[in-house]
Amino acid sequence: MAELDFYEKPGCINNRKQQEILRQLGHVLRAHDLLTTPWTPERLRPFFAAKPVTEWFNYTAPRVKSGEVDPTVLDEAGALAAMVADPLLIRRPLIACEAGQCSGFDDNPVLQALGVYEAPEGIETCPRAHAANPCQYPPAEAT
Repeated sequence: MAELDFYEKPGCINNRKQQEILRQLGHVLRAHDLLTTPWTPERLRPFFAAKPVTEWFNYTAPRVKSGEVDPTVLDEAGALAAMVADPLLIRRPLIACEAGQCSGFDDNPVLQALGVYEAPEGIETCPRAHAANPCQYPPAEAT
């Protein structure tokens, strides 16, 4: 059992499923609102470890989907600046625990240390249709 900080988008269906997986493994979670946490580039950077910059992003974020933000052309400093300004761009969840820090709920050493060896298919893909009701920041309502 581990205690961990879980940075989520409140109301996110998949973040809720991810938390349940971790709790079923016996972990204690302290949930934090990813969108209102006061991020700085220095605080955010360790969550991405050795992942390439393109894997730091939430590709369902409205600004990415619209083409306003193109993760493929941003360097590390540009990506961090964009994410600090708009936390919806951050691939979530962000997890911090004794085993380290990580972003996303995929195959990574931190999740493996927590006992998550294979995440369910689609656990990071938002099931909502965003065309009619896109996510917003700051959020108008929890979605």
